Formats: sequence, structure tokens, C-alpha cells
Amino acid sequence: MNDEFLKSIVDILENARKNAKTAVNLSMVYAYFEIGQKIIEEEQSGKDRAAYGRQVLQSLAKCLTEKFGKGFSMDNLKLMRRFYTMYANDQIGETVFPQFQNLPATKTGRRFYLSWSHYLKLMRIDNVDERHFYEIEAIKNDWSLSELKRQFNSSLYERLMLSTNKNKVYDLALKGQIISKAEDIVKDPYILEFLGMQELPEYSENELESRIIDHLQQFLLELGKGFAYIGRQVRFTFDEEHFRVDLVFYNRLLHCFVLFDLKIGKLTHQDLGQMQMYVNYYDRYEKTADENPTIGILLCNEKNDAVVELTLPENSNIYASQYKLYLPDKKELQQKLKEWISEETGGTKT
Repeated sequence: MNDEFLKSIVDILENARKNAKTAVNLSMVYAYFEIGQKIIEEEQSGKDRAAYGRQVLQSLAKCLTEKFGKGFSMDNLKLMRRFYTMYANDQIGETVFPQFQNLPATKTGRRFYLSWSHYLKLMRIDNVDERHFYEIEAIKNDWSLSELKRQFNSSLYERLMLSTNKNKVYDLALKGQIISKAEDIVKDPYILEFLGMQELPEYSENELESRIIDHLQQFLLELGKGFAYIGRQVRFTFDEEHFRVDLVFYNRLLHCFVLFDLKIGKLTHQDLGQMQMYVNYYDRYEKTADENPTIGILLCNEKNDAVVELTLPENSNIYASQYKLYLPDKKELQQKLKEWISEETGGTKT
């Protein structure tokens, strides 16, 4: 039997099972939303709402557990009630993923796209804008629950807010991350806690590079949308002299090469000049006429923004970003974000 034929059949069955599982998960999400609504309506019909509400939950939990088994404890019913309360009048920028328009909608027009476990995580995010951002990104990128948790713990929302053009910063809650130009793919800092290097007393640039390659899938997730790996220590020769770029990627959304140079020490103007040469070479000899200009990103553990600004020409396609080998302090980033918003808006959020 032809291997390719067998593989095609296996793929069909695996996709069918995946779609069936997704359909079941989504059906339960809609069911929990309706249960939450019914609980609220029943509770509000009681004279002493607090006391009556508790009786409703106790009685319902007992009956549902006897009939359906686990999953309907009082705590879980409270979560369903909270789910309805939180999402009944909550809307997200659904036009950013029209491919799901065939999904059913609640009476308020809300659609759900993720598993119940995803929404349990999202419900713990108090900031509505931040919650919308993570929901949109999880839908667009098909994040698993573990990926959603990792992106939240790495403070992706705060990092993108601090790296985004001030005129587009609030679009993150409406559309998620939109990739249309070079600066849209750049983060500062990049979080590389998955490399497991924070306990090392010292390490070389080669060690950092090797760890990234060993954890390439996670590194690609941290880079974001549209990245494809090309190679490491990619050599090119110019004027009989050999040069090597630490990491070379291609971004399918921007249609351009993205070069990474790793620096474990303080970033210098010589490092920036070297990256400028790499970018110039790729623009002149590697990219095709229909591709966009090459992007250069220097990953360093220490930089001086004044040196970067003075060294690079205006509208340069080169960026310097710090990397962190541990998860950031979310409260510290949130405070930094508040200060940034206050400076940009003159003390008021618009």
C-alpha cells in the first residue's frame, strides 16, 4: 500500500477527530454560558437574593452531579454564573477572524471560539482590554492553554504596548497584534526563560545561540507571527572576506529576511554598524525585487538607547532589544506601562 495514500487517510481521520473534539468543547462553552444565565435569572427571582441564590446553587449542584457526574460542584456553577456575568455584554473585535462567522451567537451577539479551560484563564484577567487582547491572539494563533498561560506570564500584552506606536496602542484590544511593518514584529524585551539559563554563572554567545536552536519551537512562539527559520551562523562572502549572521529567519507576513545578532555584553556602536552591514548585504544580494527590505535585530542583555539612536540613521530597519532569561515582574511592567501612558496622553487615558 502506498505510504502517501495511507498518510492522507490518517490525516483525514485525525482532522475529523480534532474537529469533533473542538465542536464538543465549544458546545460545552455555550452550554455553560446558558447555565450561567439561567442561574442569574433564577437567583434574581428570589426575595432574599443572597440566601436564595445559595440554595439555588446547592440544589442545582446536587441534582446535576447525580445526573451527570463530576463537573457541577457549587464552585463550578459559580464559575458558569461569573462567565455569563462577564461575557453577556462583552464584545471583541470579531471582524479580525471572519473565518469563524458560522459559529452560533448568543442573544447578545457574542460568539465563543476557545475551550472552557481557556476562558477560565481569561476570566482571571481583570483588565478588560488585556483580556480581549489575549482572547483575540489565542483565537488567531490557535494557542493551546499552556501557550496562552506562557504568553500571559511573559507579559506579552505589556511588552507589545510598550513597543507599539502610541497611535495604535489601543488597537491591541480591538484587533490583537497586526503585522504590517518592521516595527510591528519587534519586542523589547524578548523573554527567553524557556532556555533554562538563569542559573548559569556565565555563558557565551555560542551557548546562548545553541540553547535557542535547541528550543527553536518555543523561540519561534516568542518571536511571534509569520517567522520561518532559515539557519544559524549563515555565512556570506564579500570582497574575499567571510562573515556570519548568528540567526536568519524569514517573515512570511512582511515578506522579508529578519537577521538576529546575539550579544551577551553591553551593546556598542560597533555592533550596530556590523548589523547595518549585514542588512545592507542581504538587501543588495539576497532579497528579490518583490521582497521587502531586510530587518536586523540585535538581542543584547544591556543597551543604551541614546547610543542606538545616535548610531543608526533615521527610519533604519535595525532594532536593538534586550532579552531576559526569566519571566518579568508583571506588576513592574504594568507600572511602567501606566507611566508611559500618562506621559503619552498628558495624564489621561484616551
